[in-house]
Amino acid sequence: MPSARAGWPVLAALLILLTGSAGAGDPPLVLEATIPLPDVGGRIDHMAVDLAHDRLFVAELGNGTVDSIDITSRKRSSRITGLKEPQGIGYLPARDLIVVANAGDGSVRLYTATTLAQAGTVDLGEDADNVRVDATTGQVLVGYGAGGIAVIDPARPAKIADVALPAHPEGFHYDAATGRLYVNVPDRRQIDVLDRKTGQRVAAWSPPEMRSNFPMALDAAAGRVAIGYRNPARLTELSTADGAVTGSIPTCGDTDDIFFDAVRSRYYVSCGEGAVDVIDRTPEGLVHHDRIRTVSGARTSLFVPELDRLFVAARAGWFGGDATILVFRPTP
Repeated sequence: MPSARAGWPVLAALLILLTGSAGAGDPPLVLEATIPLPDVGGRIDHMAVDLAHDRLFVAELGNGTVDSIDITSRKRSSRITGLKEPQGIGYLPARDLIVVANAGDGSVRLYTATTLAQAGTVDLGEDADNVRVDATTGQVLVGYGAGGIAVIDPARPAKIADVALPAHPEGFHYDAATGRLYVNVPDRRQIDVLDRKTGQRVAAWSPPEMRSNFPMALDAAAGRVAIGYRNPARLTELSTADGAVTGSIPTCGDTDDIFFDAVRSRYYVSCGEGAVDVIDRTPEGLVHHDRIRTVSGARTSLFVPELDRLFVAARAGWFGGDATILVFRPTP
């Protein structure tokens, strides 16, 4: 007899199709597929993509695993096990390496993506979190601990530098053109701006009455950095020149990822309440385009411009059912 769990991906897709868009007209995101993640329990964190080999890597924090997903066949192809709360993840195409940051033991582990053989470990002590890859140098940036961003040389592998922060960093981005790091520091209710070369803080921005700033998106071309706040739930856009607020708008609750779609001039805000908010940047300011229903707890996502797809991670249901990756196609 088929189990209830086996039917969860179909049920989740049906529910989203039926309840889908909270607005009128054609939705800005269309559910194209669901990719089942069998035997994945607990919270799912961040994702990374290997474009050359059509692979999606998923950090499954509550399960202690990373799954490698074949995007074309929409199936899991392999798995890394034995991890300690993996949350941040990155991919280095020049070396075919997966970088996994673990909250549980503070380690950053490197794996050859093709074989999933371990290629090294860098111990950061505690709470290794978000991962960013500096495409200009091939170095890896990892937020960690009570306040720092480690600079890792994957060739050794080893930590070669540290950027100090006043508290634990959450979402951050690096603008290679200006050499600046923009870092969410929610325990201080601020966004720190740092000079990557000197490690010195050049500014700290704190929009009033805003707390719990976790995700961030950077539109370097337009000179804008977007911050996702949880209390109150808002997307706030700042000028990278001076931190001036250029727009602010309410969003769905419990956001953990934000991405900017430069082609359509819109933001995708994924939220744990079970929605993705689509927000347009217009000459008149930020405008709420639509709210796309997902699944409760599906707060992490990855927008891949090269594929023109938004991947949303939906954890397993409380009463059974597989975790899934929801694949959305933006329109028009």
